[in-house]
Amino acid sequence: MATEIKVPSPGESITQVQLAKWLVADGEAVEKDQEIVEIDSDKASFPVTTPEEGIIRIMVQEGETIAVGAVIATIETMTGANQKAKNKLQDESPSARAQESTPSPVHIAAVPAVEPVTVSLHASPLARRIIEDKKVDPREITQAFPGKKITRKDIASFVSQKKENTATIAFTGTREVDRKKLTTLRLKLGERLVSVKNQTAMLTTFNEVNMQGIMKIREKYGDLFKNRFGVGVGFMSFFTKAVIVALKEFPQVNSMLDGDELVTPRFIDIGIAVSAPKGLVVPVLRNAEMMSVAEIELKIKELAVKARDNKITIDDMKGGTFTITNGGVFGSLMSTPILNPPQSAILGMHKIQERPIAVNGQVVIAPMMYIALSYDHRVIDGRESVSFLVKVKELLEEPALMLTEGMDPVKLLLDL
Repeated sequence: MATEIKVPSPGESITQVQLAKWLVADGEAVEKDQEIVEIDSDKASFPVTTPEEGIIRIMVQEGETIAVGAVIATIETMTGANQKAKNKLQDESPSARAQESTPSPVHIAAVPAVEPVTVSLHASPLARRIIEDKKVDPREITQAFPGKKITRKDIASFVSQKKENTATIAFTGTREVDRKKLTTLRLKLGERLVSVKNQTAMLTTFNEVNMQGIMKIREKYGDLFKNRFGVGVGFMSFFTKAVIVALKEFPQVNSMLDGDELVTPRFIDIGIAVSAPKGLVVPVLRNAEMMSVAEIELKIKELAVKARDNKITIDDMKGGTFTITNGGVFGSLMSTPILNPPQSAILGMHKIQERPIAVNGQVVIAPMMYIALSYDHRVIDGRESVSFLVKVKELLEEPALMLTEGMDPVKLLLDL
C-alpha cells in the first residue's frame, strides 16, 4: 500500500511553490513525522514531513515548480517485502550502528585538529554517530545549539548550513560559467524590492548615536539579566524599545497607505530583519508596545532560532507596522535600508566604531553608530522623519528616558 505525499498550502493566494531540496534519497527508509523535503514559496520556506514510516519513492526533482496539492512522493508502508528492505537498509545505515553506542562522553577527532579532543556532548546516540561519520567538530555543534540536546535533525541542519556558507566558486582561468535557478522566494523578493523603488517616494535621513550608555548598562547588568531571564541583553532590544516610544510620539511613522486612505494602527508590530540560510526574512514582534526588554529579547531569540533552522512560517512574518534591520552584524558602517511594503518606514542599525567626537568643547573617543531612517515621503514629511530619528537617538543615549516615555524624569517630578 502506498501513501501519497502532497504539497500543503503555505497560505492564502499561493498556488505554486518550488521544490528546493530533498532531505532523503529515493528508496530510503523513513520514519513517521520525519522531515523529507524543503519547499520554497514566494513568502517563506517550510519542510514537509512523512505521515507514516516506510520506503519513500520520489516523483518530483529538486528545482521544479509545482502546484499546491500536487503529489511529490509516495510512501510504501512496511509490510512483507518492504519490511525486509527496511531491515536491510537499516542494517547497512549508520542509524543501526548508532543504537549500539552509549550516551557517555565520546572521543571525537576535531577537524582540522590533529589531536583527538574529548568533548562531553548532550546528544542522542544517533547524533553522536553522525558527528563521528561526518567529522563535525563537537565544539562547533555545541556552540551552535547551546544548552540543547543535539538530535539528528540538528546535525543535518548544521552541516547543510555550513556547506552553504563555505561554498566557493573555483576560478580556473577558463570561460565557463555556473548557472543556478533562482528560488521562488528570491524571485518574489526581487519583485517586491523593484516595486518599492518604483512605487514609493523613498528618502533616507541619517544621524549618529553615542552607544556608551547602552554599553555600560550591558556591562553592568548583563550577567544578572542572563541569570534572571536565560538570555543575554542585546542592542536590538534597546533599539526596539526606543522605536516604540518614538512611534507613540510620532504615530504617522507607524502609518501606511491603503489606496486613497491613510491607515494608522493603534498597535505597534515591529518587524526584525533576520538573516536566514536562504535569504533575509522579517519575523514580527506583535503588540511590541506591551513588551518589556526581557520579553523582546526572548521573542527575538525564538524567532532567530526559527529563521536559522528554516522554521519561520508565513504567520510569523505577517503584518508589521515598522521594521528594524541591522547591517552592523556584517560590518556595514552606513547604508540606506529599503522599505518593507506596505510599511512606510524602516530603521537601519550599523557597526559600532570608536570615533573622535566633541563633548563639552573637548575631543573624546566614543563608540558611535550611524543610524538611518528610510521613509515614504507620501506618508511622512521631512520634519516628522527627522524628529522621529532624533527622538530615537535621545532615547538610546539616555536609556532611562524610555521608562518615562521620553519625558525628562526631573520635569515629571516637578510637574513641569
